[in-house]
Amino acid sequence: MSENKIPYKIYLNENEIPSQWYNLRADMKVKPAPLLNPGTGKPMTAEELSVVFCDELVAQELDNDNAYIDIPQEIQDFYKMYRPAPLVRAYFLEKALDTPAKIYYKFEGSNTSGSHKLNSAIAQAYYAKKQGLKGVTTETGAGQWGTALSMACAFFGLDCKVYMVKVSYEQKPFRREVMRTYGAEVTPSPSMTTEVGKKILAAHPGTTGSLGCAISEAVEVATSNPGYRYVLGSVLNQVLLHQSVIGLESKLALEKYGEKPDIIIGCAGGGSNLGGLIAPFMGEKLRGEADYRIIAVEPASCPSFTRGKFAYDFCDTGMICPLAKMYTLGSGFIPSANHAGGLRFHGMSSTLSQLYHDGMMEAVSVEQTSVFEAAEQFARVEGILPAPESSHAIRVAIDEALKCKETGEEKTILFGLTGTGYFDMTAYEKFNDGLMSDYIPTDEELAASISKLPVVNE
Repeated sequence: MSENKIPYKIYLNENEIPSQWYNLRADMKVKPAPLLNPGTGKPMTAEELSVVFCDELVAQELDNDNAYIDIPQEIQDFYKMYRPAPLVRAYFLEKALDTPAKIYYKFEGSNTSGSHKLNSAIAQAYYAKKQGLKGVTTETGAGQWGTALSMACAFFGLDCKVYMVKVSYEQKPFRREVMRTYGAEVTPSPSMTTEVGKKILAAHPGTTGSLGCAISEAVEVATSNPGYRYVLGSVLNQVLLHQSVIGLESKLALEKYGEKPDIIIGCAGGGSNLGGLIAPFMGEKLRGEADYRIIAVEPASCPSFTRGKFAYDFCDTGMICPLAKMYTLGSGFIPSANHAGGLRFHGMSSTLSQLYHDGMMEAVSVEQTSVFEAAEQFARVEGILPAPESSHAIRVAIDEALKCKETGEEKTILFGLTGTGYFDMTAYEKFNDGLMSDYIPTDEELAASISKLPVVNE
């Protein structure tokens, strides 16, 4: 180990923080399908989207042509609080696995929100403030996005209303209290505070909720209160754009030591972390400049890539949002309550869905007991307690490293460590007590949900 010149942690300097976001869609030959107005079936216009989203974010959402978009100086200055994030060589994990593979992870948990979500939250809050809005609404699953947005809103003096998936609201009270500490109003979803929430509860009494439910409530509140807009922490093109700082920093740090990943692995729920990590590498792949094996890892309990259908669907359970073409399990699909992570969305980013459909990357699903086995192994040797979401990527990184051990191949593996798991101790407790179980939806359950997809003439 001492002979290797690559340090444990590779830090960029302050001047190497990206000054532009990279728009992956500019290099895609087949662009993501447009969002559709559910009433007319036609592509959503900027005017229609601006009722829900901030004006500048609408422009970013619809931009398929500009490869690079300048990051406003005020956002760059905020990034300097916690960026550049370290790229870590997992020497101790490599040793524990006795693998010839080189393993790197990009650690995004070194900020108070505890995850990568702050990269987009501060951008969205900035544009809301610039537009002169009073506040924003949003949903959150495991709580990382809600925490990040509450921080960003506090920084810019914006009101923040968060609808938190009920099962997470109950399982993660401390994450909820961090949001409240930063001034956010947090409501368990589905709730009786919105019309759509009342309808969902009437149809599914006692439901533990889903991101689709929470999105519906947040959008309703945003569109019915003047001076508010809705912001989203994943899935959308604009979010993947902001998160490209992860991949841009990772690529630059690796290049400093002449390293190039063979395999890039990211957890996948809606797509924010995965899309951000792979962005510049996928850009090279799309332009024919390099090739990488890219793996999306999703939970077996919510397997939109591996068992979903590539079709237009509502982004929310209440069916009030635009239709997006994506790999989906159906907007009415609600993951099992025993699912311990935040990867609970029924669909996947349209951008990533198109790339997956075009064969530009792979996808695997993993069961949560094996995910937590990998999480504890990683924590014991690398010294970081990983978030359950990140641990999906850890699971597959370990599996790939063990394959290298079998074949003797010296591959370089890069994965995204999206954040820390210190607010996820209920899940760790269940795992340690042997009470965690795996739930995999049946073909019949998924078929029933998928059969309710809207009929769209493309």
